[in-house]
Amino acid sequence: MSATPQSPAEREIDLFEMKDGLGNFSSGIMKRLFQFVSFFINNRKFLIVLFGIGIVLGVVLGVVADYFMKSYSTQVIVTPNFGSNDYLYSKVELLNSKIVQGDTLFLKNVVGIQEPKKVAEISVKPITDVYRFIENRPDNFELIRLMSEDADIKKIIEDNVTSKNYPYHQILVTSAKPIDKKKVVDPILKYINASEYFKKIQAINIQNVKNKIVANDLIIRQIDGVLNGFSQNVNGSQKSDKLIYFNENTQLNDIIKSKNDLVIEQGNHKIELVNYEKIVKEINTSLNLKNTKGINGKMKFIFPLLFVFIFTGYRFFKMVYLTQKNKL
Repeated sequence: MSATPQSPAEREIDLFEMKDGLGNFSSGIMKRLFQFVSFFINNRKFLIVLFGIGIVLGVVLGVVADYFMKSYSTQVIVTPNFGSNDYLYSKVELLNSKIVQGDTLFLKNVVGIQEPKKVAEISVKPITDVYRFIENRPDNFELIRLMSEDADIKKIIEDNVTSKNYPYHQILVTSAKPIDKKKVVDPILKYINASEYFKKIQAINIQNVKNKIVANDLIIRQIDGVLNGFSQNVNGSQKSDKLIYFNENTQLNDIIKSKNDLVIEQGNHKIELVNYEKIVKEINTSLNLKNTKGINGKMKFIFPLLFVFIFTGYRFFKMVYLTQKNKL
């Protein structure tokens, strides 16, 4: 059965009821807002005192915490060479496991860290740089493109398998006290670079690059000879008032382009020789950066707000309790 349609008078009554409901709702909000503002005005002196106490206590506790619970981080940016990315990660995991176990003998005698008790943790993570990952590497670009067809590109970029192969990585050494680079960081890097297998790969790669540089230099000299010969021919033709015409098959532009590519390649090879000095090459080290994560250095802001929140919550629950008690 269909519902009986409302008469105009009934619809007017519904509208008036809705209007009354909205009016009561808005007046209720205004009442609560007025009570909220009145609470802070009536208790402003007490709240200001609490806020001041919180600031002083936060500063004092912050100084005490900084003295007894200091935390520093040393960031070492490195680039693994000769496909030693997984090797780097496994070595760092081994070192961190020894730190967790408290094996100071291993850290001091085998690794060479002179102050092993200062080191609280060591970790390594990739520096996300997908552009360098695919730069001048068509295979890497094709790999990213194919993988992105079946999954989110962001997840692929941050995936462990992909990110481990980025050119730059960050070794993070966390310590309770400031550390000395020669006593802690240098021994860690020396230990990581002590691999007989990768040393052999290093020697072969360095020799290959040097051979390539010599071969490219020879080709560049040959190209210069061709260009010099062409220049002499042109100059000779101008002196004899003869014209030389070149058709579209002339390979002069290709020769110049080849030389330009070889010069760029030679520059890249020289950079490779610099990086190939170490299996895991140190790029930059930032020593003893004070840890400000979590609540470190923020107690002077947390305590005042915490005190005000506790006082406000206490007064609110007290008011609710007294209201219910009066009703009963």
